[in-house]
Order: sequence, then structure tokens, then C-alpha cells
Amino acid sequence: MQSTVLVSSFAEIAREKEIDRDTLQVIIEDVFRAMIKKRYGADDPEAFQIVFNPDNGDYQILHVREVVEDYDLEDPVTQIEYTDAVAIDEEYDIEDQVAVQIHIEDFGRRAVQAALQTFRQRIRDIEKENIHREYSELIDEIVVGEIYQTRRREVLVLHNKTELVLPRPEQIQKDRYRKGDMLRAVVLDVDRDAGASPQVIISRVAPVFIERLFELEVPEIYDGIIEIKKIVRLPGERAKMAVISHDDRVDPVGACVGVKGSRIHAVVRELGGENIDVVPWTDHPIEFIKRSLAPAKPIAVELNDDLVPPRARVTVPADEVSMAIGRGGQNIRLASMLTGYELDVYRDIKSDEEDVDIDEFSDAIPPEIIQKLKDIGCDTAKAVLELQPSELARRTDLSEEQAQKITWLMEAEFERDPEATVDGKPLDDATVSAELVESTDEATDDPEVRAEGDASADAGDPAEVDPEAETFTEADGAPADVAEADTAEDDTAEADELTDAPSA
Repeated sequence: MQSTVLVSSFAEIAREKEIDRDTLQVIIEDVFRAMIKKRYGADDPEAFQIVFNPDNGDYQILHVREVVEDYDLEDPVTQIEYTDAVAIDEEYDIEDQVAVQIHIEDFGRRAVQAALQTFRQRIRDIEKENIHREYSELIDEIVVGEIYQTRRREVLVLHNKTELVLPRPEQIQKDRYRKGDMLRAVVLDVDRDAGASPQVIISRVAPVFIERLFELEVPEIYDGIIEIKKIVRLPGERAKMAVISHDDRVDPVGACVGVKGSRIHAVVRELGGENIDVVPWTDHPIEFIKRSLAPAKPIAVELNDDLVPPRARVTVPADEVSMAIGRGGQNIRLASMLTGYELDVYRDIKSDEEDVDIDEFSDAIPPEIIQKLKDIGCDTAKAVLELQPSELARRTDLSEEQAQKITWLMEAEFERDPEATVDGKPLDDATVSAELVESTDEATDDPEVRAEGDASADAGDPAEVDPEAETFTEADGAPADVAEADTAEDDTAEADELTDAPSA
């Protein structure tokens, strides 16, 4: 290979990889010194001088040796006999320095090929280091790239000629990815030991993704006037964001929403219609719990900080139990994550109302079923009787037969038709209780049951939305009535009633 061709190859590779001039010079010098060491067995910087001009591709490799008397040669790398020096130039004398230029062709074809391979490897190493450094500085920042490949477990995105990986756990389940589409996400991590090159992991489910989107849409957040204290989310379904204003003249909720939802609409659309509750932050835990459970309006909150994690007993009006729990337990689960308290929701019982606590049936109903009833807000007998057996079965994942038997037991505390039957046959309390225990033993129950279980039922008319905490949907970019969203009659039909957002 001609020397000019080799140097041109070095320069071309460097341009493709965007290697700067100084780095290219260092790499080429290292490559040449590796070739020298392989041929001469030594790499003395004083014996071998490399001069390289990356601007025009000119280079020189000089072998400098000291002239010694004939037969006094000790090191052929650093010394040359007088006879050999005179053969080069008659004017050389003892102790003179003889500089002879070495050409690439003198190293041989194999050495040249090895040099080219070494150069490419050095370029790859520098490229990997640059990628790692660049994207490490972009962690928790938004990047926009083009989808170029979709796989079963991941989506590959190109950003500035770098491959980014969006794993399935970091994808919003409702999203659909097509080759050629532009994708926005945050850099989650950079795995340096991921094989040939660092693996850049991006995410669309991380809470910081919502924070960065709001910074783009709300200038007050970007400027630090409004601070996002905490964000929790169920990706693709619902999120809660606690905000506080450092300027008394600025309403944090109204600023995040914008006029008629103009600001929040872009965020909701980017998240595929994910509902967002904007909650005013407060350091008072009881007040913060009340705000976090919006649209429900708790009557009382009792804290128990001695437990780990701490728990709170929340009492809400009878017609807002389902609203507080939310569809599929979303509202209470997010409120627990936001406040740091495990929340137990209880129905308010009026003093003049005759009712029986659900725990009074513990001798007849297995504890697993009692817990499921509590999870959907049915902590009293009348709360259970407000539901049809079919609806009760749907919300608690019990069979309709079990729901009928539970309803039959509850009716016994008030008024029961003596001729009422279950499955066409009259039953007494003992028989019903025994069959419930038997059916429970045969079923596979979820061990993690609490007040945030599956509860999406309607419990009376929806309440008015708390002006300090609103939910927003993608329907038409405006704040949606939370009570409407969380107390929908049918899972397949959900309408958002829009209201004017508070002004910033």
C-alpha cells in the first residue's frame, strides 16, 4: 500500500467519525510507533522522530543514529558504524547524528495492514468514549430521534447517528411505534459495558419525562418560579404532580394548565392521553393527603406515623368512596405514592344511619373476601347492599355466586325475604358461610390486597372538582371533570366534561 493511500485512509476515517485534528495526530503517531516497535524491537523517542501534518497529509519518519567507530557498535537502533554513515554521506564523522527517512513501504504489507486495523480500533475506542461522555451528560434530558427498527422487546432509535434503545418496560403500553416516526424520550442510563459500543437506554415512563415536558411548555417552571416537588405516574393511565410557586402572584396550578388547557394539552398529547392531576404542594401531611385524593373531598384524615410505611385513615362521604379509590384503584394508589402514606379509605356513616361494620361479619366471611370488599370502599353492610351482586362480583373479582351469598348475609342484618333463595334453594347463615369459606379456599387470591384494589364503580352523583387539583385529558386540551372521569358507568365509555382552567 502506498504511503499516501494509507494516510488518506486515516484522514477519511477520521472525517467520518468526526475526530478532531489534534486527536488524529496523536492516533497516527501512536500507530507509527507501534509499527516501529514491531520492526526494530524498540521505540526510542530520540531514535525515531515522527513529523505529521494532518492538514495536507504530509508525514516523515526519521531514524536518528549516532556515528561510532567500526566494530564499536553496541545498539543498532541508536548507533551506526562510521563506514555505513560515510556510505550515506561522506561528510559524516564520529559522534555525528545521522537521520534517515523511513517509508511506509519499508515496513512491509502486513505491518501496513496491521497499522490500518490498529488505527480503526483506536477510532472506535475514541468514538465509544465520546458517546459515553456525551450521553452521560444528557441523562434525565429529552432527546428526539427517528425510529429505525422495532423489535419484540425493544425499539431502536437513531439520534445524531447514535443508536438509542427503548426497552419494553420503558415504553408506554398504549404507544404504537412505526419505522420512520420521530420519538421523544429521556435518557435513562448509559451502559458502558454493553458490547461493541455503549448502550444508551431511553425511557418514556420515567416521571422525569413529564417534568421535562412541562419545562418545555411552562416558562415559569423553566425559570424556577414554579417548582415541581414530586411526580408519580401509572404510565399511559394517570399521573399526579405536586407543584409549588415561589412567587405569591403566580398560581402554580393555573400556570401549569394555561388558558383553557393550552399548556398542558401538549404534554397530555405526548403521553397518549394520560390523565394528569396537578396538586398544590403543602408541608402539612393531612392537608396534602386531602389534596392528593382529589376529586374526592375527604372529611377527616387520621395519621399513624408509628408504622413503616406510615398509614393514614381517610374518611370520605359515602357517595365519594369510589371516586377516592378511582378506576382500578388508580387514584388512591397514586395518592399513596405522592404522599408517602399507605391510605385506607373509609365510608362516612351518619350518626342516625343504621349500619353494620363489615368486620362484624368476620365469623361468616373469610378475611380475604372482607379485604376485597374494603378495597372497593364497601366497609359496611349497607355499602355492599348498594351494589347489585353482578356489579359486586365485577369489582372484587369474585364469582357471582359468592357475591349473591355475601348480599344474602348482609340482608340478614336488616330485612331479608324469608322466601329468598340462592341458586334456587333456601339457605341459612351457617350454610352460606361454609360455602363462602370453601369457595375461597379453592380460589387463588392476590396476597397484596388493600384499599387500592380494583374499584371503578359509581357511588352517587359525581362531586364538583376541587379548584386546587384538576385532571386533564387529551379530549380537547382542556381540564376534565375528575369526578366524571373516575366515576364512569362503563369501562368502554368515558367522557371528560371540560371546565375553564385557573389562569396563571
